[in-house]
Amino acid sequence: MGYIQEARENHVKKKVEEALRSKMKQKAMKECDHYASKYAECAYGRTLSVVFKCRNQAKELNNCLHQYTNDTVLEEMKREYAHQHDGKP
Repeated sequence: MGYIQEARENHVKKKVEEALRSKMKQKAMKECDHYASKYAECAYGRTLSVVFKCRNQAKELNNCLHQYTNDTVLEEMKREYAHQHDGKP
């Protein structure tokens, strides 16, 4: 395989991974909307005190988001993508 062909394939792989990451983040935000709303409600009208007053809500939100945005989830999405596009040009 030539250098140019390999570079093109790597570029496509990166674009696909970026798209999968974006999809993963969208799903996480959708699934964790309840926690995001609780955090936003707590943070409303606060400035520096948000760090202290909303610590529990932030932790809940981060825990929820981490369930949907981690390397294991991304690898599963990559496998599904590869399976769907296996053998297609």
